Amino acid sequence: MAERFLVVAPSWVGDAILSEPLLALLREPNEEPIVDVLAPPWCAPVYARMRGIRRIVETPFAHGELALASRKRVARELAREGYTRAFVLPNSWKSALVPFLARIPRRTGYIGEGRWGLLNDARVLDRKALPRLVNRYAALAGAPRTLIPTPPAPVLVPNAANRAAAMRSLRLRADKPIAILCPGAEFGPSKRWPPNYFADLGGQLMRDGLQVWLVGSPNDKLAANTVVQAAGEPGQKFRDLTGRTDLGTAIDLLAIATVVISNDSGLMHAAAAVSAPLVALFGSSSPSYTPPLSPLAHVARIDIACSPCFKRECPLGHFKCMRDLSPTIVYNLTRVALPARDDAPPG
Repeated sequence: MAERFLVVAPSWVGDAILSEPLLALLREPNEEPIVDVLAPPWCAPVYARMRGIRRIVETPFAHGELALASRKRVARELAREGYTRAFVLPNSWKSALVPFLARIPRRTGYIGEGRWGLLNDARVLDRKALPRLVNRYAALAGAPRTLIPTPPAPVLVPNAANRAAAMRSLRLRADKPIAILCPGAEFGPSKRWPPNYFADLGGQLMRDGLQVWLVGSPNDKLAANTVVQAAGEPGQKFRDLTGRTDLGTAIDLLAIATVVISNDSGLMHAAAAVSAPLVALFGSSSPSYTPPLSPLAHVARIDIACSPCFKRECPLGHFKCMRDLSPTIVYNLTRVALPARDDAPPG
């Protein structure tokens, strides 16, 4: 019987990107796509830019919502597809319901929150052996208690035609080097570098001859406005694209950036996956767990006792992990990340 796989995708964009190496391992031996993905609508553009996916099924239920009737309906539809195996990447029991109700014969995932009855290939997570999320996902492709120590790095394939159309619509030009700043982070304020620091950095990069674009979701608009205001006159020359592109278009634009400076967010992982030179800003989160997986990525962080705390807001109130990560530190690292240019200023 031919294999047919269903992957139940994570709800965070960055985690979805980190699932790509698992999909690569599943599709590698096969000439025809055999992998379908059950994903929330906001993650669908990510999977649309992955190779070898046969079908993306968008979930009709909100993040965290039980919506049992909707899950049963989706399960009935998927039961007709003849899947031989499901991979359940989120740890919630709700995420394992659809493969169980669809009666997919083999249902693989980590034990998570009380899922023994829903998963019949339940794995015990060895956090020490698998410190990185990307390795945890990739390990599900192998037999229990076997490791895939070096999975392939995530790869997203930009849609060049969509990018060209967006650039015409937004009146963007690539006649000068492009610095893309990503000042948002959906998880919470503890992941966000101060807007005035982004403003200082953007102004310096403009003085170095780069154009500056701000990229993010509508939820990042407030942060972007603050960046523009804090920059003063240089900020009026920033191209604020937050909320003006969908996620897929943002990914396509990241691929032509000369350098990207981003908080630890989905766009950070997207920049790494399209091989953009990248400076990734870490404070409350850890590059040991979800690093940007690209040889062109550089991590900017300071070493203090309370970081990483993985909290949405600084529990101590001082926010030193980001406040002490000065624009000068990040600018110097950005100079390292920038590709060599014949017209670059000396020094």
